Amino acid sequence: MTEEFVVHLIREAFFTALLIAAPVLLLSLVVGLFISILQAATSIQEVTLTFVPKMIIIGIILVVTLPWMIDVMSSFTIDLFQKIPTLNR
Repeated sequence: MTEEFVVHLIREAFFTALLIAAPVLLLSLVVGLFISILQAATSIQEVTLTFVPKMIIIGIILVVTLPWMIDVMSSFTIDLFQKIPTLNR
């Protein structure tokens, strides 16, 4: 196992994790920003006003993107398992 292989493996793992988390994080950020602007404009300071819409959006996004997320994770895992025989060299 070379140093370049380890760096490549860690880079691919971080990229895959970022790719999987990006849709949920970005939409949660957009919804949170929209609700914060709405709260500032209307002076409504309710805690559940930020929490409930974010949870609903996160649930919807997870249901919509879950097949794609599973495909990305399984392709990364299959690629990793295919590289195992070459680690001995």
